[in-house]
Amino acid sequence: MKPKITSSIAWQQAELLMQPALIRVLDNIRKQLEESVWTGTYQEVHTPFPGYQLILELQGEQRCIDIWELCYRVCFVNYQPTHSDQESQEVEIDTLLIEEDTGDVDWIRLDAKASQLIQEVFVNLAN
Repeated sequence: MKPKITSSIAWQQAELLMQPALIRVLDNIRKQLEESVWTGTYQEVHTPFPGYQLILELQGEQRCIDIWELCYRVCFVNYQPTHSDQESQEVEIDTLLIEEDTGDVDWIRLDAKASQLIQEVFVNLAN
């Protein structure tokens, strides 16, 4: 599901945050995999739009996690993924991830949010 960004300012903020969010999400996945009993591989996907999935495996059990969905959960406030390819969800940028004085990415907050999210993903694998 693609997020629906409602203003040009929000679009610029999303562009600012998405690449750093991807970097922090992937790094935190790597850290979790180093300590986890799950093994992970990445798979390129082309629909509904190009991206990557994290395929986690443990004793024949497999879980697929959309990497873009994780990035959206970092960049947007209260983002809830839907599984409809047709539906767009209006999103609100998490402006706490942008330094007010400089307009730059607040890497400490971004990393903390990404780290917490990825920890939750791995904790919920047992469910």
